[in-house]
Amino acid sequence: MADITVVINNKYGIHARPAATLVKTAASYKSTVKLIFGEKTIDAKSILAVMSLGIKQGAQITFSADGEDSKDCLQAIKKLIDTDFAECY
Repeated sequence: MADITVVINNKYGIHARPAATLVKTAASYKSTVKLIFGEKTIDAKSILAVMSLGIKQGAQITFSADGEDSKDCLQAIKKLIDTDFAECY
């Protein structure tokens, strides 16, 4: 199992497009991926679960992955977040 904690810098937080990109990325790996925000832990491969968290800019979130490709999965997720989900403002 591996974990990473990141801060969301995207000025719109994790709205529909970033959530879809995040879920698509997580789903492309075999590992189980959880997103932890505050007291809630959800399946990061579920668009409805990710959207239900209402994550805003500046939020600190943790991803936990468990499986054979967990480290690669978390690196890909971190890259998405570090590049603000490749969104243009």
